[in-house]
Amino acid sequence: MEPKKLGFGLMRLPLTDPKDTSKIDYEAVCRMADRFLAEGFTYFDTAAPYHGKFNSELAFGECVAKRYPRESYLLADKLSFFLVQQADQLEGFFAGQLRRCGVEYFDCYLLHAMDAERLALAERIGAFEFVAQKKAEGKIRHVGFSFHDTPEVLEDFLTRHPEMEVVQLQLNYLDWEDPEVQARRCYEVCRRHHKPVIVMEPVKGGLLASLPQKAEALLKGASPQASAASWAVRFAASLEGVAMVLSGMGSEEQMADNLGYMGAFQPLSSAERRLVEQAADMIRDAASIPCTACRYCVDGCPQKIAIPDIFKLINKISRFGEGQLPAAKKSYAQMAQGHGKASECLRCGQCEAACPQHLPVIGHLENAALVLE
Repeated sequence: MEPKKLGFGLMRLPLTDPKDTSKIDYEAVCRMADRFLAEGFTYFDTAAPYHGKFNSELAFGECVAKRYPRESYLLADKLSFFLVQQADQLEGFFAGQLRRCGVEYFDCYLLHAMDAERLALAERIGAFEFVAQKKAEGKIRHVGFSFHDTPEVLEDFLTRHPEMEVVQLQLNYLDWEDPEVQARRCYEVCRRHHKPVIVMEPVKGGLLASLPQKAEALLKGASPQASAASWAVRFAASLEGVAMVLSGMGSEEQMADNLGYMGAFQPLSSAERRLVEQAADMIRDAASIPCTACRYCVDGCPQKIAIPDIFKLINKISRFGEGQLPAAKKSYAQMAQGHGKASECLRCGQCEAACPQHLPVIGHLENAALVLE
C-alpha cells in the first residue's frame, strides 16, 4: 500500500464533553474516519496515553477496526514508557493494545517519546529485543520511534539501533530553526541515516492554524483561499524523505480542510517556502509560549492544573493584543471551576519533567497567574 501523505492522528478527537478529554464523540469520529478512508487516505496513529489512558485506542477499535476490513487501513501504535517501566510489563501491555484496537498486528509500532533517558530505559528492560520478536511473529510490520531530544542523542540512537526503520519527529516551520526543538538538525540526522520521517505536530498543536495578524495577512495575500494550517502541513509534506504527516484533527471541519489540499498534494514552491520563513519570523516576534498541548504535563499534576489550556489563553493575548484579555479572563474563570488555578502550582516540577518541549512551565504559570488572576 502506498498511502497518501496525510495521517489521522487520534490525539485530539472531538468530544461530547469539552471539559473531559476522555469523553470521545464516537459518532463524529466514525463520520471522520468514513470520509478519510473514502477519499483514499489510510494511515491512523494512536497511543495508549491519548485522551486519557487507553481511550484513543478504544475509539479506533470501535470506529475503524470493527467497521472496516484490516487491509483497508494502516495503523500505528506506540510502546509508551509513561506506562511501561519493567520487562515483565511488555507482553501484557502490547497484547492489550492489540485487543483495544481490535487488530492482530500493527503496521508501524514506535517506541514512544524517546529521549536519552527513555533510550536507556528501553535498553535496560529489553524493549528493542521485544519489538524485534513481535516483528518476527508478524504482529508488527515496521518498527521505529518517536523522538523528543537533541540531534546528538538522535545520532547516537540511530547509530546504536540501525534496525529502527522509521523516525517520528516534531517538525514544523516554526520549530525548523528553533534552538530548543532543533527540527531541521534532527531531520538532517534522519536523512543521513536514510530513515523515512513521519511528521508529528506539523501545525504545532494548532498554534500555526491561528496566526498573528501580520503573518496571517502575509499568507492570505499569497493565497486567499488557503487556511493557515494548510501552509504548515504542506511545508512538512514537501520535505524530501517525509513519508507521512500526522494531523490531530479535532473536528469534521478541520478534516475537510486537510483533505481538500492533501488529496492532490502540491509541494511548496520556492516562493511559498520564502513566505513561510517570513511568517515564522513574525510569529517568533509575537513571543508566545511554544506549547504543543500534548498534555503530558497534566495527568501527573497534583493540583490538576490545565496547563496547556492556560498557556493557550496567554498565547492568544500575546498574539492578538490586550483586547483579548477580558475574554481570556472569563475563559480562565470557567476553566478554574474544574481545575487548579495557575497560582496553586506547588512548584513540584512534575510538569517540567514530563514536557517534551522542555519548557519552563513553572515560570510560565507564575506569569499566567499575574495576567489572568
